[in-house]
Amino acid sequence: MTTLSNNDIARAIYLVSKDKTHAELHNVINKIVSFLVRRRLLSKTEDILERLNKIINHENQKIIAKLLSAKKLKEKTKKELTSFLRERYKAKEIVFTETINEKLLGGIRVEINDEIIDLTVKNKIKKLQEYLIRKT
Repeated sequence: MTTLSNNDIARAIYLVSKDKTHAELHNVINKIVSFLVRRRLLSKTEDILERLNKIINHENQKIIAKLLSAKKLKEKTKKELTSFLRERYKAKEIVFTETINEKLLGGIRVEINDEIIDLTVKNKIKKLQEYLIRKT
C-alpha cells in the first residue's frame, strides 16, 4: 500500500475540484470525504486544508503576509511593502494579517510561507553585535 502525503492529497483535491460547477463540486467533496474516512485520514484534515489553501494561493498568485509590528503601520508603509512583495514574489495579490506586539522596540517582521523577513530593531542590534564581535 502506498503512503500518501498530506501535500499529495491536497494537490489531488485541487486538481479534481478545479473548474467544477457547483453541482459537480458537491459530488466531488462527498467523494473526498468518503476517501478520507476510508483511509482514516480525518484527523489530518486541518493540515490537508492548510496545504490546499497554499496550493490555491500559489495558483492564483496570492500571498498571505503576516506582519508583526510595535504599532499599526501607516498606509504609505503598507503600499511600499506591497510593492516590494509583489515584485519579489511575482504575486498579483498581497493580503496582510497584522499583529501588534508592543514588546517590539520598532521595525516590522514579515512572515510569508516558510520565509521570515525580520526588520525589527532587536534583530538589527543583534546583527550589529555579531558583526562587531566577529571583527575583533
